[in-house]
Amino acid sequence: MQEDGVSAASVNESGGTYSVIETREDYLAAVERIAGGEGPLAIDAERASGYRYSQRAYLIQVFRRGAGTFLFDPPAIGSFAELNEAVHDVEWVFHAASQDLECLREVGLDPQRIFDTELGARLAGLPRVGLGTVVESLLGIHLAKEHSAADWSTRPLPASWLLYAALDVELLVDLREAVARLLEEQDKSEIADQEFAEVLNRTARPSSRGEGWRRLSGVHSIRNPRNLAVAKALWEARDAYARETDVAPGRLVPDASLVAAAKALPASKRELASLKEFIGRASRSELGRWWSAIEEGKAAEELPSLRVPGVETIPPPKAWADRNPDADRRLKAARPRVVERAEALSLPVENLLTPDTLRRVAWTPPEPLTVESLVVALANLGARPWQIDATVQIIHDAFVEASQGVSEGEESPS
Repeated sequence: MQEDGVSAASVNESGGTYSVIETREDYLAAVERIAGGEGPLAIDAERASGYRYSQRAYLIQVFRRGAGTFLFDPPAIGSFAELNEAVHDVEWVFHAASQDLECLREVGLDPQRIFDTELGARLAGLPRVGLGTVVESLLGIHLAKEHSAADWSTRPLPASWLLYAALDVELLVDLREAVARLLEEQDKSEIADQEFAEVLNRTARPSSRGEGWRRLSGVHSIRNPRNLAVAKALWEARDAYARETDVAPGRLVPDASLVAAAKALPASKRELASLKEFIGRASRSELGRWWSAIEEGKAAEELPSLRVPGVETIPPPKAWADRNPDADRRLKAARPRVVERAEALSLPVENLLTPDTLRRVAWTPPEPLTVESLVVALANLGARPWQIDATVQIIHDAFVEASQGVSEGEESPS
C-alpha cells in the first residue's frame, strides 16, 4: 500500500505496465488467475456516455489480492460467463454500483453480493463521496480523475487512460475495509447491507412503450398537442439514427434544438434550416430526416397527451395548501422531524427516506392511520426495513398531531 499523500504507482502487481486483454485465450488465463486470488473482487466498468448511443462497457477493470489487476476489452471478448462462474460466490466491490451493474450484466457478469464504497461512504456521513475524495480522505492517496468523461470506445486506449482505469479498482479493496470500519463504528453495518441488497436487486424501471420521447429535456414547456406530436416524431427520428450510427443522440442534434423546432413548426425545409436554434453536427447533413419527422408530426391523427399516461402524479408541495390542506399539514409536521432524525444518525435525509416517499404517504396516508398500517404503506413505497424502523413512529406521531390540531381548531369557538 502506498504511503500517505503519494499517488499510486503506474505498474501492476507483476511489475509491468498495463495492457488490455483482447483475446479469449488471454481472458481465460486471466480468469484462472483471478479464481486463484483471495478476498473480495474489485470491479469497475468504463462506458462512452455522451459519445455513443450504446451504454455498453468498453473496458472492464478487475482487481483481486493475490491475482493482480486486469483490464478487459468487452467488445473483443464477448461473454464473461467464465469469470462470473469463477467468482460468483465472493463479494464484489464497486464504487457506485448502480452505474455499472446494467452494462456488466449485459456481458454475463452478475454478482450475488456487493459492497458499494460510494453508498457506504454516504451512509457513514462523509460530506463528499466521489472516489477520488473518499480515497484521499480515508487512505491518504491522491487519485487523479482527469479521464472520467473520456470516450472509452477509443482504440487503442492511451496508456494514461489505462493507468487511470487500473487505479479505479486497485484501491477499492483497501477502501472497502476503511468504509466498513466506519460503518461498524457507527453501528450502520446492517443498514449498509440492506442498502447494498436493494441496489443489487433493483430492477430498471421499464419505460412505457413509445414514451421514451418524454425524457426529452424541455418537452414539458410544450403546451400544444400538435407541437408535442412534432417533438415526439423528431425525438424518434433522432433516436433511430443515433442507434444506427451508435452516436449519443445529443451529439447529433441537442434536445434544445428539437424542442425549438417543435415549438416553431417551420413551414418548409428551408425554414427549418434557417432556424438559428436548430444546431448540431447532424442538423444540416441530415436535414431531410428532420424535415420528414416534422411533416409526420404535423400530419399525425392521434395526438399525444400533455400529461404522462399511466403515471400517478401528485402536485408540487407548494400547491398542497390549496389542493389538499390536510396533506399539507401532515407534510409540514413530518418533514422537519425526518430531517432531524437524519441529522441525529449522520445520514443524508434522502438516504433515510426519499422525499418522494414522504410526500406520497403524506398525500394519501393509510386508513385507519396506525403505526402498523404506516409500516405497510412505507414498505409498499419501497422503504427498506431499517428506514421504516427509523422513521415510522415519528411520521405517525406527526400525522396524528397534524390531524388533532385541525380537530382542536374546529372545536374552538369562533
